[in-house]
Amino acid sequence: MGGWEVALAAPHPRLRPGVISYRGFRLALGRPRRRLEVPIGAVTLMFGFEQPVRISGLAGSGRSRQEPVTLVSVLSGLDTTPVLGEHDGHLAGIEVLLAPWAAFTLFGTALHEVADRSLDPDALGVRPGPGRWGSIAELSAALGALPSWSARFALLDDVFARWSVAGPPSCGRTVRAWAELVRTRGAAPVGHIADEVGWSVRQLENRFREQIGIGPKAAGRVLRLQRARRMLVAGRTQAETAAACGFYDQAHLSGEFRAMTGCTPRQFAAVRRTLLAPSGGPPSADRLADEPTSLVLA
Repeated sequence: MGGWEVALAAPHPRLRPGVISYRGFRLALGRPRRRLEVPIGAVTLMFGFEQPVRISGLAGSGRSRQEPVTLVSVLSGLDTTPVLGEHDGHLAGIEVLLAPWAAFTLFGTALHEVADRSLDPDALGVRPGPGRWGSIAELSAALGALPSWSARFALLDDVFARWSVAGPPSCGRTVRAWAELVRTRGAAPVGHIADEVGWSVRQLENRFREQIGIGPKAAGRVLRLQRARRMLVAGRTQAETAAACGFYDQAHLSGEFRAMTGCTPRQFAAVRRTLLAPSGGPPSADRLADEPTSLVLA
């Protein structure tokens, strides 16, 4: 099966809750790997060390109309459709998860520009640090050259601290609105959230488009399905899951599930159970702790 290593770390407390987690990885597998990534309520930034990954939309999803991209480092905004990631079995880097409002500050760009997209982060023109690196590619190479994961994570703490000071601040009301949506797992009505933060629905939608990437209704769909996946994989029935997560019925749940994952609830849960069975292979590498966010495909 080859070899692999994974290192997990929490960012420095001064960066949280905006910077959610660090995950370092190094894969040297005996064969290529294909992974289905489903939408989650976070922005993903991967610092790749050397080898590229090919990213494409899943047939039948909104992204299937986009051309596949092959990248070493990858920035992915909030998604509402699934994507396929493929590599030759050799891949190394650090994956960073960000709250969307924090990504707005760190990258200094309107997040609707990166929603439902995977792109080279250097395309945004972010400067990793004065006088040290001229691009994300150079920073990624510097991370890969360090002798330990702890040294790499410490460097990222320093870089993100610099970015957070230099970037545009996110609006406090946007942060509160996002927190309420997360707290209710996507169930809070848009009108209720707007009232809570003192905005009209239109103001809330405009701020979300700028500082979250997608509208509050679409973000709620992502968070509801995130909870539904967790319940289904844990063994709850579709009827129980639909009722608990605010879907009209099982048909509504199934339709949303297929739109955002490319498969039915039963198919997703079945593949996840296979991944959890002892096999001696590498971990499935879910992006969120204790959240089913990926499927490793044959």
